[in-house]
Amino acid sequence: MKYLDLTKTVYELTKEYPELIEIMAQLGFKEITKKAMLNSVGKLTTIPKGAKMKGIPMEKIVSVLRENGFEVDFEIDEAQTVKAEDKPVVSDKDVRREKLKDYLKRLNSGEDLDAVRADFVRNFSDVDASEIMEAEQELLREGTPLEDVQKLCDVHSALFHGATREEQIANAEKAVEESLQQQRIQEELKKRDSYPEKDYIDKNARAAALAQIIGHPLHTFTKENDTLTALLAQARDSKDISLIRDISIHYAKKGDLLYPLLKVKYGVSGPSDVMWTVDDEIRDEISALAKEELHSDEWHERFENVLNRAEEMIYKEQNILFPICAVNFTENEWKGIYRDAKDYNACFGVDGETWAEAETVTESKALYEGEIVMPGGHMTLEQLTALLNTLPIEITFVDADNINRYFNEGPKVFKRPNMAIDREVFSCHPPKIEPMVRSIIEDFRNGVRDSVPVWMDKGGKCFLVTYMAVRDKDKNYLGTVEVVQNMEFAKDHFTEQ
Repeated sequence: MKYLDLTKTVYELTKEYPELIEIMAQLGFKEITKKAMLNSVGKLTTIPKGAKMKGIPMEKIVSVLRENGFEVDFEIDEAQTVKAEDKPVVSDKDVRREKLKDYLKRLNSGEDLDAVRADFVRNFSDVDASEIMEAEQELLREGTPLEDVQKLCDVHSALFHGATREEQIANAEKAVEESLQQQRIQEELKKRDSYPEKDYIDKNARAAALAQIIGHPLHTFTKENDTLTALLAQARDSKDISLIRDISIHYAKKGDLLYPLLKVKYGVSGPSDVMWTVDDEIRDEISALAKEELHSDEWHERFENVLNRAEEMIYKEQNILFPICAVNFTENEWKGIYRDAKDYNACFGVDGETWAEAETVTESKALYEGEIVMPGGHMTLEQLTALLNTLPIEITFVDADNINRYFNEGPKVFKRPNMAIDREVFSCHPPKIEPMVRSIIEDFRNGVRDSVPVWMDKGGKCFLVTYMAVRDKDKNYLGTVEVVQNMEFAKDHFTEQ
């Protein structure tokens, strides 16, 4: 059975069950076959609401849906039955006119033209120009001021340039994107003016000083560049592109740890906008060359070109990027970069050395007052609770003393009464299961195993129950977590392949 949640919008239901479009059209919802209507009105309307607007009895709709294999939880009584003669039928023109009115309201309230135009492109790309003009005429007849309707001309004209429908839509989307790009550029320039001016006179000396600190990120980046310089020479002599494959790690660290911080916090967008793109091009070209077995003249030309670009990037890093970072980044930010860099593999055989001063985290707790502070971030108790309840899994945590300490909330396949909190976990299992539970936990405690997956069918559905040992960074046993996950989605996905 396919369950229909009638509290969801028509758009959501048709995304889940595309076959609904044809079924609903046959029931009288002709507009559902029009993409523009489905993407606009369909996102605001449920089936019961649509039935009321169209004057189609819900009992008829429910009956047809059930005949087509849908499970519908909807009780029909006389009070809910809507007779067609009691309710006016809402036409496509009515809906379009209301939508255009909404656009006018948004424009009159001061919303940016490009945002309105972007929505217009998405929602009206399948509507003919004559229909839009007719709707505009109706707005004038209703008394809408001419200057207000004229505001739609800018929106309207964005859609209907081009000989074919595809060209019209493409041109409209291009116009919107270009306008939004200009807007982003202007916002970036305004934002840049708000940042305090930095003194870059001694930027190279400051970068060189940081590079001398053992374990400092600039110390590691510089060692990697020194090694890469030698490898590029070897690759040029041997024609072996694989010698520099680790360049992707070096570039990934720059892209994750340096570029975004410069752009977002200090308004220095040049490296992010230019150097990051070149990094990607170099990395992609190296990968492509490595896959080609035939080394033709063209391959050798591309090979030499990418080596030159990699050498140029080393120069830009050492003389432009790293000095800019040295001027802007605070000591705490460098320490954060140092700690985050540990998640990346060694690059060119250069292992990151220890920067002792950065090993101790000294963040001010006052910054996160009232929040739970963890190595990966900080959240309020409300946020953390909601996060754990949102995950599509059932979670149970048992501490090192075998006491139930936590269940996340929500409906569960395996019931977890709150009264079981602070009780010994073994008391929650029948006698025949208890020995197995004890064995698993003891194996976790003694380091024999780290996880135990159990697949099972329950209520005709497939579930994966995974027991995992919870350990601290020193591998000390802190408890056991049980995670229950409904795996029907995976079965359905691979069945469709």
